[in-house]
Amino acid sequence: MAFLQTQSLGIRFGGLLALEDFNIAVPKGGLFGLIGPNGAGKTTVFNLISGFLKPTEGRVLFQGQEITGWPPHRITFLGIARTFQNIRLFGELSVLDNVLTGGHCRGRAAWWEAAARLPRYRREEKERLAQAWMLLEDVGLADLAQQPAGKLPYGHQRRLEIARALATRPRFLLLDEPAAGLNPHETVELMDFIKGVQARHRLTLLVIEHNLRLVMGLCERLTVLNHGLTIAQGAPGEVRRDPAVIQAYLGK
Repeated sequence: MAFLQTQSLGIRFGGLLALEDFNIAVPKGGLFGLIGPNGAGKTTVFNLISGFLKPTEGRVLFQGQEITGWPPHRITFLGIARTFQNIRLFGELSVLDNVLTGGHCRGRAAWWEAAARLPRYRREEKERLAQAWMLLEDVGLADLAQQPAGKLPYGHQRRLEIARALATRPRFLLLDEPAAGLNPHETVELMDFIKGVQARHRLTLLVIEHNLRLVMGLCERLTVLNHGLTIAQGAPGEVRRDPAVIQAYLGK
């Protein structure tokens, strides 16, 4: 049984076909990639899996359970987290507080327990704070914990967004263009960083990326989209030689 699977997934916006008959099966512990030209439908796939959009056809299954059309907060609580192509941090909040926001999705205390600072709420806050510090150490940002997130260099903001996603305690992580805006040296560091995060947190990953060097060296298997349609699937070497991919994605 696949850890995460989509079956004939599709969505239309009015008369515009954004995605059609998308099928993927990611095994537990896998690191799969999703590539294609701009406008191919990659982020649409992430939005459908994470509940930001509802499909017009098809299904999404997580560990055999259908989650099609679930709202984002339910999907996050189930164990699926994501980052965004355009970084969405709280720029005025500290680095530490940004990570703490991710941990609140696991809170059990009611609002009135928080308002009165009752024991369960205080216990959960203590646990969230300890987890946040651990994650900042993990991503190399502990020394910057009190800095405003918006003041961080771009590469550090990418790491912070991943740390915030990890604070939700996911089992499946969607990374949307994690290398966007990074220089070649930072991209190489990111590759090792992602592999390390996956191993330490025992994650299954699906990654969208335009940087072919990164995705070819990082992912075990790739799916290629073009105009909302799957044009290739396979190991990176196979996909790189596929004539349809060369024409549609590489432009050669």
